[in-house]
Amino acid sequence: ILDVRAGEEEAFELAFAEAQRIVASMPGYCSHELLRCVEANSRYLLQIRWTSLEAHTEGFRGSSEYPRWKDLLHHFYEVFPTVEHYFGVLEGS
Repeated sequence: ILDVRAGEEEAFELAFAEAQRIVASMPGYCSHELLRCVEANSRYLLQIRWTSLEAHTEGFRGSSEYPRWKDLLHHFYEVFPTVEHYFGVLEGS
């Protein structure tokens, strides 16, 4: 969950358009989705799928491109988001 500062939604989305190219170029990246909340206009849900936990925590976060990702996005957050990792249990249905 990304809570963006009110009034900065459009700028955040423009910055994310650039930032998504960074994450999509990383080894172990599978896909991502950014959704905007209907009830809370400044809240987004970002889901990034990786081939492994390490592809995110060591690969992406340890990459030379990660500082650019941070520069593009982190200043928009009202409160820095909690990052959680999940694994698939059921697909479909």
